Amino acid sequence: MLRPASALLAAFLALAAACSAPQQVASQQAAPPPAPGSSFGHHRPAPQFAERITETFYLPMRDGTRLAVRLDRPAAGGVPAPGPFPVLWHHTLSIDSKPEDGAGGFSAVPGLTAHGYVVAQVARRGNGQSFGVRRGYNDRVEAHDAYEVTEWLATQPWSTGKVGTYGCSNTGDAALHALTLRPPHLAAAFAGCFAWDKYDAWRVGGIAAQWGTGPSRTVEQDMQNQPVAGDEDRALLHQAALEHQGSPPLAELWRGMPFRDSFSPLVLSRFWSEGSAGSYGDQIRASGVPLYVVGGWRDELRGQGVAALLNVPGSRLLIGPWKHCENAGFALVEEAHRFFDRHLKGIDTGIDGEPRVHYATPDSDVPDATGLPWRTADTWPPAVVTMTPTPLGGDGVLGSGAAGGRAFTVGADGTCPTAGSGPLAQPCHVAGAGTNWTGPVLAADTWLTGSPVADVHVRVDRPDAHVFAHLEDVAPDGTVTVITEGRLQASLRAEHPAPYRLPDGVPWHRSYAQDAVPLAAGEVARLRIGMLPTSYVVRAGHRIQITVTGADHRASAPLPDAQGARIEVLTAPDRPSLVQLPIAPA
Repeated sequence: MLRPASALLAAFLALAAACSAPQQVASQQAAPPPAPGSSFGHHRPAPQFAERITETFYLPMRDGTRLAVRLDRPAAGGVPAPGPFPVLWHHTLSIDSKPEDGAGGFSAVPGLTAHGYVVAQVARRGNGQSFGVRRGYNDRVEAHDAYEVTEWLATQPWSTGKVGTYGCSNTGDAALHALTLRPPHLAAAFAGCFAWDKYDAWRVGGIAAQWGTGPSRTVEQDMQNQPVAGDEDRALLHQAALEHQGSPPLAELWRGMPFRDSFSPLVLSRFWSEGSAGSYGDQIRASGVPLYVVGGWRDELRGQGVAALLNVPGSRLLIGPWKHCENAGFALVEEAHRFFDRHLKGIDTGIDGEPRVHYATPDSDVPDATGLPWRTADTWPPAVVTMTPTPLGGDGVLGSGAAGGRAFTVGADGTCPTAGSGPLAQPCHVAGAGTNWTGPVLAADTWLTGSPVADVHVRVDRPDAHVFAHLEDVAPDGTVTVITEGRLQASLRAEHPAPYRLPDGVPWHRSYAQDAVPLAAGEVARLRIGMLPTSYVVRAGHRIQITVTGADHRASAPLPDAQGARIEVLTAPDRPSLVQLPIAPA
């Protein structure tokens, strides 16, 4: 039962005061070994090889479709070292190692040839230099390809039979899907910024994200890829590019599936389910393949990484104050090296004895990700976190028990010149948009670590609305920083038990077509909005703020009648509006 508002306010103020057959095409120098950095272990063996040989070729799949492969092998004296070596591979969009295939430390993994690994980049069918049609995005066809590629790599004469996979963003998804068919020789997966559940990632709260509409390219764009060896006249590349044009446009695929159970005629399946790694959670768990998850507090997919941690026993999570597939200030390739050495070479790197979760906690006083202390936990959220219900007072004060309403009219989403675009876009506080609840000046640092939940009662003057809730840090000079956010389409407010484990108290919205219930005229509806997980320090002298708005510059498909809508957030003793704040001891 909810405590009286006066007790809650006193508790909040007390916390504020107390919490503190290939053709060889090139021989080149290997990438320099990873420099000493902030990887957690001290497993940094000297490089064994100063050179690597790069080969490119086509590998036929079970149906004859040829996938393009780039193979980097350790070398000495201009010839490949005989090995055998364990193999790492990346299921990419091309074999050119483009930014869209994951950036940061993930792009440096081929440098591990210096440490006795063979590394392969394999373009997914319908993409890059590979032939075929991309049916969906991380579909079952790609998963079967991943099985074949893994087993082919394991049986080559230069392979030990131990294979690991890695990737970030769409290639992180591909790495997870490789686990779902349980290839016998797959021994480890290192994946970042992926979707455990595609609907919950692409349509958070039923609201379409601003990213995920690629890759859909013209023939001319595909012809900019580097051809495989032996195709210098680009005839095969051109043939592959023509085949790619049969791929359904992803933007059209996503738009055609507004509900979790929507059937897509473009791919002849309920693709949100087919394309979600979490749909095959039992298979992933049964594979027993060690999984290392990487994420960022400024990446919209961070909740998906937490879901993987909670649903794959023995998995590990690394999460810092980064955007999508970034890792500034952290030697990610060294950590991947340590992980793969343990599971592909059987070396005791110390990783087995460490807690499952490493996370950094930023704050507004630290301008970047470097030099931050790292903390550990055995699960998420850490056991020390207390979920603290804090009222949204009718007087606009966070922590006040005053009854009443706060109304606003939805206008344009405002501008956010520093937000970025696509998966790097950040939420913004737009002055004057929506309505706010601001807490008292904090007497001591307050640590927010976990998944906040906004629990609001709203009345809207039309049948539906997009509602966005921001948890914010207000500095003494008035600067507002968005810490984390959540969103929910009002008509999809119905809650159901989640089919996979979530952090305790976080609501799950099934969002089937039958669950869509428009708001009745004058109805007061309860919306429970799970915010994305965070870890953040609000410094003494700052204030905590909640902002609720009806528009967001990142939402790619706003409701057609959104502008001009009147949204009222109401609080009363029998229907309190509040936010659950995850407060941890300093």
